[in-house]
Amino acid sequence: MDTALEASSPMLNQSTPFHHTPQASPKPYKKGFVATLMEAATLKSTPSFKEDNYFVTLLRSSEKKALQELKDKIIASFPSSDNAPSSEVVPSIWGIPLLGGDDRVDVVLLKFLRARDFRVGDALNMLMNCLAWRKEFGAETLLEEDLGFKDLEGVIAYMQGNDREGHPVCYNAYGVFKDKDMYERIFGDEEKLKKFLRWRVQVLERGIKLLDFKPGGINSLIQVTDLKDMPKRELRVASNQILSLFQDNYPEMVARKIFINVPWYFSMLYSMFSPFLTQRTKSKFVISKEGNAAETLYKFIRPEDIPVQYGGLKHPSDVQNGPPKPASEFTVKGGERVNIQIEGIEGGATIIWDIVVGGWDLEYSAEFVPNAEGSYTIAVEKARKILAHEEAISNSFTSKEAGKMVLSVDNTASRRKKVAAYRYVVRKCNM
Repeated sequence: MDTALEASSPMLNQSTPFHHTPQASPKPYKKGFVATLMEAATLKSTPSFKEDNYFVTLLRSSEKKALQELKDKIIASFPSSDNAPSSEVVPSIWGIPLLGGDDRVDVVLLKFLRARDFRVGDALNMLMNCLAWRKEFGAETLLEEDLGFKDLEGVIAYMQGNDREGHPVCYNAYGVFKDKDMYERIFGDEEKLKKFLRWRVQVLERGIKLLDFKPGGINSLIQVTDLKDMPKRELRVASNQILSLFQDNYPEMVARKIFINVPWYFSMLYSMFSPFLTQRTKSKFVISKEGNAAETLYKFIRPEDIPVQYGGLKHPSDVQNGPPKPASEFTVKGGERVNIQIEGIEGGATIIWDIVVGGWDLEYSAEFVPNAEGSYTIAVEKARKILAHEEAISNSFTSKEAGKMVLSVDNTASRRKKVAAYRYVVRKCNM
């Protein structure tokens, strides 16, 4: 039986670089696209999202007062006997009873209060409308339904991994709808659109099931939206409905909204979405232009949790193989060549590795260097140009003698710094 062992810590050799609805929220003021990008750039400089405070003892006195008033109004809104609400009428949301002393309820109510700037009446109105919508929509039993979108899972909207702070990450990509046949199959009529919206809510509900709803815990998601090839006109109705539905019924559920592969016409998209978003929601935006997906996502998410199509190491099949093996991160400066040396490989051992550079557009090679004098270096992967759109490289090599593996990335033809990651395992041969 083979035993998986990590080899000794590799060394990185770097050459010298160049020298150079409830109560409707007030309609928000529309900033220009340049101003929006400036806000996003500010957010990029602080990648670690600080979770909102849900410790009641740390709230301001006015916030504590608002929380208690909201609780009192909820109790007054439902029938009760001897100050104890009947079990038949106890309202609940996301599996959490709003009455009865559940320690998670403060987190839920604070979300509604923050969404309405601690205006108790507005927060109560939003909560009651949300409860009514969930009952009509059948949200509490939605996870049990098979809506027939198996082919869309892992493609259009899906939960995968966590960010560096532990928030579950939801990926959204609507580029497949540029295909007219696909668009017609999903959005061809009103009933199809309703079914898709129901499925999209189902994906969000799966993510919410991963939250703690506890002070100091993980109480919100990260959303990554890929705008590449997104048909802006055709998806306008669906996009508006999704945004409105989520903002009205899932307050403060998103810690960060990251847009990647943002095209030049995003200003038009932004002006379309803006009326449906509160200023607090827009303050969470991070905007990344086309070609910068990996550079942006690495700030928030570890590379082993980022899908390969976005410059990470996560393959769809990895979901079935348990937690991903951690990767080592490094940067490749403009005008620089980086050599990763993995030493201590014994004769007969097999080394398996993954490596990726965000936005590649450089040369990559791999060679095995035996320890014994007089032995020849083996070109495992000859130097070749890796195109910008290519995904992570995965390979393996079984050595006949002891030595080291050298993975090289040559960025000397570029002045652009790039993020990168690799991981490896060495399996010894049991004689």
